[in-house]
Amino acid sequence: MGYTTHVTGEFAIEPPLTWNEFKDSPFSPFPPAGDDRIELVLRVDEETVETDEGPLTRRTASALVMSEIDEYRAHGLLDVVQKAVDAFPGHTFTGRLDCEGEENTDLWRVVVRDGRALKVTARIVWPDEDGGL
Repeated sequence: MGYTTHVTGEFAIEPPLTWNEFKDSPFSPFPPAGDDRIELVLRVDEETVETDEGPLTRRTASALVMSEIDEYRAHGLLDVVQKAVDAFPGHTFTGRLDCEGEENTDLWRVVVRDGRALKVTARIVWPDEDGGL
């Protein structure tokens, strides 16, 4: 057991990824990635359309989210977000991941700006005692 970080949030992907773009990706929630996938996974939307040959299921990935991990340590989270951004050129990632460590001052976010994953650390400021709240 070690220091853990609770992570919430997601990155929306525009335009959504097509099946051919993500099916063999380590971020795919489907095999071959399977149990070997990393901490971030694509959220996949499915739509069934009628064709002359019968129903066809169309899968697209519209967001990058955290996998279900009981004790996540977040040491490499920034690098993993960057790998996802680099893996899908031509797509925009918007949103953020909010990270909260075990210590009450350990608050930070991961954002994507201009194709780069960045860590943004919270600044905790006390109100001016003379000026009120």
